[in-house]
Amino acid sequence: MNARPHVTLEEVARSARVSLATASRVLNGTTNVRSDLRDRVVSAASELAYTPNAHAQALAGGSQPTVGVICHDVSDPYFAAIARGVMRVAGDNGLLVMLASTFRDPHKEIEYVSMLRAQRASAILLIGSGFEDRHWEQAMAAELDPYRRGGGQVAVVSRHRSLKVDTVQPENREGAAALAKALLKLGHRRFAVLAGPRSMTTVNDRLSGFSDELAAKGVELTEDDIVEAAFTRDGGYAAVQEMLTRKTKPTCVFAVTDVMAIGALTALREAGISVPGEMSLAGFDDVPVVRDLTPPLTTVALPLEELGERAMELAIKGARGGRSRILRLSGEVVLRGSTAPPKK
Repeated sequence: MNARPHVTLEEVARSARVSLATASRVLNGTTNVRSDLRDRVVSAASELAYTPNAHAQALAGGSQPTVGVICHDVSDPYFAAIARGVMRVAGDNGLLVMLASTFRDPHKEIEYVSMLRAQRASAILLIGSGFEDRHWEQAMAAELDPYRRGGGQVAVVSRHRSLKVDTVQPENREGAAALAKALLKLGHRRFAVLAGPRSMTTVNDRLSGFSDELAAKGVELTEDDIVEAAFTRDGGYAAVQEMLTRKTKPTCVFAVTDVMAIGALTALREAGISVPGEMSLAGFDDVPVVRDLTPPLTTVALPLEELGERAMELAIKGARGGRSRILRLSGEVVLRGSTAPPKK
């Protein structure tokens, strides 16, 4: 049989009708795979003349210690900044970084963790929000617990409720509450919130911190004031379009992430609504690009690169006594040109 060029592991998995993670386990010699699944993978690999990637095998063999970094979307400047911090510390310690994007698919996140276990990565970092999903929590713990018992190091950025691992947590609730306080001080009383999926812990923390502070000052945020959309630029754009069809007429819009605020600003401009003349707009994270918008965006500035640096340092040092550690990093409200007192 003539070998097909560039046969990938994904093709083997598809031919064997198994997940990418299962195919990776079989072909990297992991034993805890059902015999029928193993036979299908081996048969598919033979039929396709699959040749394992020599570079990946070298990494798995330990020729250079590697760190697997799994984020939601590396094209998002929030994750890019955190990854930069991870890579700086990893490079200083002679570690090679393998980076993967899940595009906020919780099942893909679990598959990547499984693949990194098979590759024998010395550490795994999860960069991004956890999910309010019991099945995901159990499946992720089932992958990470044996990995840690085998000597692997794990650290996460953001809140992951049930994972007993080292964590670097941005103070999302506190930052959103501080932003609400600053916007109330400007004189705003009618708000709309552009929220990502509430299955994500980051969305819940920022939304609850913001709404609780408003409530403490006697300002109610109703469900009609909250628009749920994708946690992306396009999600922010679509959320504003949806908001403008509702009865609510806010003087200030809070997007729970800067990338949503970027899309929101474009949608407001296209609708002929001036910012901040007719409606103020605020975000969260302080990714570098928002300083160059017109107008520049009011936001909560997080030390993004430091989040990555601290997570990598936790993974390198390892926890003593098996107890997980939590580091909390605070944000700071930065008022810029996208917010102003509402017109009387």
